Amino acid sequence: AIGTATIAASLNGTSAQSAALTVTARLAALASIVLNATTVVGGTNVIGTVTLTAAAPAVGATVSLTAADPLVAPATVVVAAGATTATFTIETKIVTVTTAGTVNGSYGGASASAPLSVTRPLVPTASFGVTGATETETCALANGGSTLNCTFNGSTSSGPSTIVAWEWTYGVTTATMFSQTTTGPVLALPAVNCSIMPAAPFPAGTTWFPFTVTLRVRDSQGNASAVVTDNGARLFPNGTCGF
Repeated sequence: AIGTATIAASLNGTSAQSAALTVTARLAALASIVLNATTVVGGTNVIGTVTLTAAAPAVGATVSLTAADPLVAPATVVVAAGATTATFTIETKIVTVTTAGTVNGSYGGASASAPLSVTRPLVPTASFGVTGATETETCALANGGSTLNCTFNGSTSSGPSTIVAWEWTYGVTTATMFSQTTTGPVLALPAVNCSIMPAAPFPAGTTWFPFTVTLRVRDSQGNASAVVTDNGARLFPNGTCGF
């Protein structure tokens, strides 16, 4: 217990007493770092937990963290006052060969570490964005309804080998979806026609239609990614196709 005490002793009628002995709270230090995985595919996040030897002080305990490529760690994680543990997220980068990494931490004069091995993807991973002329997630009909004034960019896709094909589909309704395959990651001014639009006129209070874009990529080894879908884009008729 925390407090101050003395130690007394007596023998044959003689006694003695020690000086006051003050007992203080044990200072917290870093005891361990534990990750919820020891091996992950690059691009996957991992949850780490720091544990202290004692409860954090009233101001909390700020544990310093470091990690090198292909791991990305926050600079610090704070253990709340009175607590002994806190969690944090480790991001991993996509790698072409299995790469070993280490998460290091220090607090209260003590240090700890945890290993993490990052492997390359077994299949490619599709990833893309939709960019309009003035804002993201926006496309407008152009050239009399024959093209979309926007760009699909799949350059953030990745894989264990070179990606050789980007397979796009896009449309307002699943009944009329257009498709186009590119040998590069960017599809600018995607080709369409007026069948992409529902019949005019607009429903009351509407100026645009929800627009869906999907992407699947294939690599030089014949592997295909899962299809990724963006349902958050908008399509403006822009005065064409009867609107």
